[in-house]
Amino acid sequence: QAQLEESGGGSVQAGGSLSLSCSGRPSSVYVMGWFRQAPGKEREFVATISWNGDKPIYAESVKGRFTISRDAAKNMVSLQMNNLKPEDTAVYYCAASRQMRVGGPRTYDYWGQGTQVTVFS
Repeated sequence: QAQLEESGGGSVQAGGSLSLSCSGRPSSVYVMGWFRQAPGKEREFVATISWNGDKPIYAESVKGRFTISRDAAKNMVSLQMNNLKPEDTAVYYCAASRQMRVGGPRTYDYWGQGTQVTVFS
């Protein structure tokens, strides 16, 4: 069973930045993504990118602030988060899918354990 591992979470003041990384991508996946889950809420989509470099897709709530990228040489995907807001506070999960077209969490096959991001005002 493939294991994805996130790193880079932490606490930051509103307006600050954090960068998350995800390693352990299985060779059979087409798409990598980031999701987040706040206490008492469902897991929600944040961003996704195909491994061949197609244009990334973002949730409306993070457009213009977050950037997803992949490093093929390092087999890693990253999420650069700028201008963070308190409502971005959540556990962030890296996910990978063997499907070429993805949607919600159920379309992803592999998940990391999550990393906490806390934004305080």
